[in-house]
Amino acid sequence: MGGGGGGNSRELDQTPTWAVASVCGVIVLISILLEKGLHHVGEFFSHRKKKAMVEALEKVKAELMVLGFISLLLVFGQNYIVKVCISNHAANTMLPCKLKEAAVPGKKKAAAAAEHLGGVLDWPPPYYAHNGRMLAEASMATKCPEGKVSLISINALHQLHIFIFFLAVFHVSYSAITMALGRAKIRAWKEWEKEAAGQDYEFSNDPTRFRFTHETSFVRQHMNVLNKFPASFYISNFFRQFFRSVRRADYCALRHSFVNVHLAPGTKFDFQKYIKRSLEDDFKVIVGISPPLWASALIFLFLNVNGWHTMLWISIMPVVIILSVGTKLQGIICRMAIDITERHAVIQGIPLVQVSDSYFWFARPTFVLFLIHFTLFQNGFQIIYFLWILYEYGMDSCFNDSEEFVFARLCLGVVVQVLCSYVTLPLYALVSQMGSTMKQSIFDEQTSKALKNWRAGAKKKAPTGSKHGGGSPTAAGSPTKADGDA
Repeated sequence: MGGGGGGNSRELDQTPTWAVASVCGVIVLISILLEKGLHHVGEFFSHRKKKAMVEALEKVKAELMVLGFISLLLVFGQNYIVKVCISNHAANTMLPCKLKEAAVPGKKKAAAAAEHLGGVLDWPPPYYAHNGRMLAEASMATKCPEGKVSLISINALHQLHIFIFFLAVFHVSYSAITMALGRAKIRAWKEWEKEAAGQDYEFSNDPTRFRFTHETSFVRQHMNVLNKFPASFYISNFFRQFFRSVRRADYCALRHSFVNVHLAPGTKFDFQKYIKRSLEDDFKVIVGISPPLWASALIFLFLNVNGWHTMLWISIMPVVIILSVGTKLQGIICRMAIDITERHAVIQGIPLVQVSDSYFWFARPTFVLFLIHFTLFQNGFQIIYFLWILYEYGMDSCFNDSEEFVFARLCLGVVVQVLCSYVTLPLYALVSQMGSTMKQSIFDEQTSKALKNWRAGAKKKAPTGSKHGGGSPTAAGSPTKADGDA
């Protein structure tokens, strides 16, 4: 066997050419099918003029390329990585599972005790013995001096390759599920959009329709005894996110305010379609893996030490964050209703809420999106990590404390995925429109062209005084015929 390490092991120069060509052909075929599939998905989005989705798909491709580079670096660097030797003491610290007794100085005593008991104590177990042999083979291959072992073995590097493959596959599928659930939620608002458009027309042509603020459905459903105290205010909004997180009155009030503030009263505008494009724009952000998210994954791998229960914390953290975000978004809607009662006693038509970034944490709506992004990544990472452990080590692995604990973690992961994708993310896409600015990038191409044409026409109608230094009062912004026409 040319260069083989054993009776059933051969190097590439002693492998049949048909075997090499067959394996390479299958790998190339799968890669081409994947590339063509992503290409057709991109063409579908381009044909539907989904610019944000095309950009999101490009981000997915970029993340897959990053994972591919990581895998290549592991392949080409493994011969150098295994040659790095560390002391036995360092190798036995911060282990994710308990230290095998076969690797500690008491091994001889354990073996003597087993022999004394007539073989009743079967030590070491087959799994531990296999890993012990792998560690010994790695030490022999790297020629580490006595008392030292390799930084990471060849077998461990292979397991890392499998983990990267799991990350790549499930990152794509996880992102697709997130977008599908979010679009399904917003699609249910289409009927509200038709009703709201009709109501706007009715109220804009009926100036005699006045009502007390507390009589409107939007204010009435948010003004109750619980919302008068800070503690009960957050408790009621905490539970509200589980039961009809967005109601018809909420949608109509926020739509009416958006149209009146950013457009013009009575403007015919498809707000539901706008929210759907906003969701696609947000999806373009959350589908990527930013450096802070990579850092959080590395911190988890670093802290996944036996006895620290890191898996428990990474399962609970997404739940706490997404429930806090949902409570905050519900609180923003409720606060808008309360502010209306403080500013007005009588209103006409649908209540007009105040549009401001001050409702959000640190006056930054994007910070809420970051928390949603972080939650989705952490939740997906812990699910992928569990599936990888299940594949590599089985259910009885030392990584899993008990079957009940594993089942609870999986249930939490599914609940967070559904809650975040179907409830919180669409709710953010709606409430974030109540910020001080609107997203110009999510207008469709026709609207963008119309705005460009309007701007070009306004420049042509600009007063001639602005061409001579702009120092005249007219150029400074006083009302003129040209300004009125623009």
